[in-house]
Amino acid sequence: MKIYRVKRNRPKKERLILSINPKKGNRKLLRSFSWAGLPLLALSAIIFFWHDKPRPVEPSTYENITSQPQPAGEIKAAPLELPQPEHVHTYDIQPGDNLSNIFDHFEISHRTMYHILEADESLLALDTLRPGNRLTFRMDADGEQLEEMELFIHAGNRVIYRRFDESSFDYQEVIKEGEWEQDVLAGEINGTFYKSAKDAGLSERETMQIGELFDGRLNFAREIRAGDRFQVIRSQQSVNGEMTGQSRIEGVRILRRNHIHNAFLCENGNYYDQDGESMMRAFMRHPTAQRFRISSSFNPNRRHPVTGRVAPHNGVDFATPRGTPVLSTADGVVTRGRNHPFAGKYIEIEHGTKYVTRYLHLDRFLVRRGERVEKGQRIALSGNTGRSTGPHLHFELHVRGRPVNPMTAELPRAASLPEEDFERFNTRVAELVDLMEQNEQRLARLVDSEP
Repeated sequence: MKIYRVKRNRPKKERLILSINPKKGNRKLLRSFSWAGLPLLALSAIIFFWHDKPRPVEPSTYENITSQPQPAGEIKAAPLELPQPEHVHTYDIQPGDNLSNIFDHFEISHRTMYHILEADESLLALDTLRPGNRLTFRMDADGEQLEEMELFIHAGNRVIYRRFDESSFDYQEVIKEGEWEQDVLAGEINGTFYKSAKDAGLSERETMQIGELFDGRLNFAREIRAGDRFQVIRSQQSVNGEMTGQSRIEGVRILRRNHIHNAFLCENGNYYDQDGESMMRAFMRHPTAQRFRISSSFNPNRRHPVTGRVAPHNGVDFATPRGTPVLSTADGVVTRGRNHPFAGKYIEIEHGTKYVTRYLHLDRFLVRRGERVEKGQRIALSGNTGRSTGPHLHFELHVRGRPVNPMTAELPRAASLPEEDFERFNTRVAELVDLMEQNEQRLARLVDSEP
């Protein structure tokens, strides 16, 4: 399948600060000798091994014995750069790794690891380590105490955990917008839409997102036939020329016989069809059927009453009795279902590419990772797990990767595009459709020119 690329660069923001240890290769010593010099060589070897002391394994040579090929669509770690001082260690995440084993490998205490996990409770970035991520440990001058740990997620996102005192860490999240490059991908249905989309170059996640966009409007199993066509405009992010693995669908058209299904991304982050009708169902404001008292409000600048440090509260706490049914506030896909030492049992649900909801301190899961859920569906029972002073439900809403107040944020209402936005939206749709048509014409000329 030919892919036509149209580049549109957007301004870069911030700067990338990342220095990494290169891997050290094994050295082989090749010596030639004659039988006449054998006694002298043997004597030299005895003296060498007598004085040589055992050497610890270098962190940079560590390889996970369960390593596997990196899954398709995963990002690649940043290229190795200049050597670091001896008190700085780096580790590239391998399949099957967990934080506990990595800390053990570098002989960093589990107490320190739990202090970092406590700082990460409001972010939960360390709960989804995957190949392509990198951890950098910076010890003190004596190499005894961890002063800073950096999590490299991809070139556009990293988190730095810095020691605040003997028993706590702070964190700083660094996000860079970088540049977004457009691709125009097109294909003909041959088999299933899923297989045809993958053959055209779309990732599994992107293919699933397209399916979610048309859910309830188009039955891909029954209504899509061989010979139908699809056109997709996708943008991919890069920072300093390095792909981050982040992408977004900007426009889709599915041409089946005499009908065209379409969806386009608007400036407000929501998808609409060509007539401005919303492609998303409305969200629920509350994650429970019954209304419960808010025991702790959203406050990203909340200060700890003792230390005075900023300790963000990225969600809303509801005073729910243990066992209260927890509902998904919108259609989506379960991306996490985990047990965290501080967040307790929690679930994360993705609603398209813009919205994510989290439900913490649960007592019991009712859904699994990868499962599609509907608005209002029971996903869990509330509880008192993790670091909690009493039964309650902590609920979070993230928009484009940033936590917002779920009680006041603007939510999708399944309404038509506001009239004042129509002109800009129509201009945008015309541009995207034009790119799709140009790509079709180009592919047609290539086919006609073939012998």
